[in-house]
Amino acid sequence: MTKISYRNITVDGIKIAYREAGRKGAPKLLLLHGFPTSGHMFRDLIPLLADRHHIIAPDLPGFGQSDDPAINSFDSIADTIDRFTEIVGFDRYAVYVFDYGAPTGFRLAVKHPERITGIISQNGNAYVDGLSDAWNPVQAYWQDASAENRAVLKAFLGPETTIWQYTHGVADPTTVSPDGYSLDNFYLSRPGAEDVQLDLMGDYKSNVALYPTFQNYFRTHKPRFLAVWGKNDPFFLPPGAEAFARDIPDAVIKFFDTGHFALETHADEIAAAIRDFLG
Repeated sequence: MTKISYRNITVDGIKIAYREAGRKGAPKLLLLHGFPTSGHMFRDLIPLLADRHHIIAPDLPGFGQSDDPAINSFDSIADTIDRFTEIVGFDRYAVYVFDYGAPTGFRLAVKHPERITGIISQNGNAYVDGLSDAWNPVQAYWQDASAENRAVLKAFLGPETTIWQYTHGVADPTTVSPDGYSLDNFYLSRPGAEDVQLDLMGDYKSNVALYPTFQNYFRTHKPRFLAVWGKNDPFFLPPGAEAFARDIPDAVIKFFDTGHFALETHADEIAAAIRDFLG
């Protein structure tokens, strides 16, 4: 069985919890989760890759077992994770990004292109092409941060919505373990969590504003790139995955017949694609 250690360190006054597996000295792989989950989403993937890689999967600030910082923005999240990688000794690494982890990881790549040995994007968007109509209520809040528009976004935080995110687009919902969405709903129910998440939804516009910067990084540095995409994702559409090839012609794009949380149903297939990609 794969040994996974559950650790935490303090980064500029913020506790960051993380999972660690694999042999130190092996090629490094950083796993960055999305909304509304935590490093727990990688529970099936880590054992499938730890024989070849030194893996670290942090809970982003405001998520999982990590602290809720006083200021929640994607810039601040990326700054904290940047410092985190330096403290844990991740000087050169491949990065797996999903959902909110994508604008976090892409910020790190733009800032430190020399540190990135490869990028795996699982439904981690960087193109307007990938945004579905499900973003309309969020975009309305970007345009007008009224109390009314903010209240509409609370629907994204409800327990039923979390379950829907996990099961939408999955051929057989009985194959989706309740562990993931139950834990996410527990974290979302904690005092203060609602405001943290609503603030981040409002700040997501900063990520879209950075899409041209991310794309310029892809064109300029052409990192090794693998997209593994749940093709039935209601938030990030397949054209968002295909768009990476515009800037990285050698990008490998793979689609799986599943939804947003593709690892819940296709961890084996995604792990195999990563093993082939990273070599």
